Amino acid sequence: MKPLSQFAQSLALATLLLAPPARAEVNVVEKVASDVYFHEGDIGRRGHCNNGWIVFADYVLVVDANFPSGAEVILPKVKALTDKPIRFAFDTHHHGDHAYGNQVMHEAGATIVGHSGVLAEMRKYETNYFTGKGPGRWEDAAKGRKDVAASKLRPPTILFDKQLAFDDGTHRVELLHLGVAHTHGDGWAWLPKERIVFTGDACVNGPYNYTGDGNIHEWIKTLDRVIALKPLKVCPAHGPSGGPEVLDNQQLYFKSLIAEVRKLKDAGKTAAEAQAASDTIKETLRKNDRIAHYIGQFIDAQVEKAWTEMGGAPFPAKKQAQVEPVWLKGKELLVLRGVQ
Repeated sequence: MKPLSQFAQSLALATLLLAPPARAEVNVVEKVASDVYFHEGDIGRRGHCNNGWIVFADYVLVVDANFPSGAEVILPKVKALTDKPIRFAFDTHHHGDHAYGNQVMHEAGATIVGHSGVLAEMRKYETNYFTGKGPGRWEDAAKGRKDVAASKLRPPTILFDKQLAFDDGTHRVELLHLGVAHTHGDGWAWLPKERIVFTGDACVNGPYNYTGDGNIHEWIKTLDRVIALKPLKVCPAHGPSGGPEVLDNQQLYFKSLIAEVRKLKDAGKTAAEAQAASDTIKETLRKNDRIAHYIGQFIDAQVEKAWTEMGGAPFPAKKQAQVEPVWLKGKELLVLRGVQ
């Protein structure tokens, strides 16, 4: 079987190898404020991101559409709590585990909302949908996910550049773009009255930081702007919710990573030497209890990303592991072959 693309491998690694053991909070609805809910998705078995939703006077706004199967998990849980219609689904960014469930949300009555960068990134990576010139990321994902293969891509149709607010006099949700982070189209859902922020993948709580579509240096600056909002409750895209320390720790991880890679650059190391230092950097970062849980299979790619952002040459190519999608007992699961 033909190996999947590098992005699909990264997504598979994130959903299977990087996930911690399931906790009781996974797939459980958490009420974080009046009419405001958080749901930690099953990333380990299904690749699902976290979701949130806000119940307004006349409608519901859902944060992230998830994968199609993730959307199908969320919809009945929303409907069990309110009979108000789901009118909007907000894509925090363009990745499949956040936006490939758009069609399912649309069929449930939602209009898809996103930063203009979400559409721009889709135009860049979803080549088949926009140009018909060969398979894009959707087609790659469909090779290993029945839910994607059975659905179709639907880009957001309501776009904003800096801010878009939903306000019914009781609840206010501000969709914000605060700079480049995990991608070039990251959006944040900020509830100023409750001081709650839904972060998308621009902030996670565990070893889920995929850096391939973003910029770590800019990411740190963008996190500064979110921290300045002084949220009391942080609802990340992967991993459990928490307080403002979730943002602080996410930023500290990247600052620490940058500092270690900077030492290599200042010492005049080659790309191969920097690549060889990844394990040492990993162990150095692991000594800090605040950030140890961010370390996972992405560490080599994170080191390379920081290195190339500093002007370093790409790391020498390593032998790629073969990623083979396998279906077990009808469940969507990616089994990775040859990954150490």
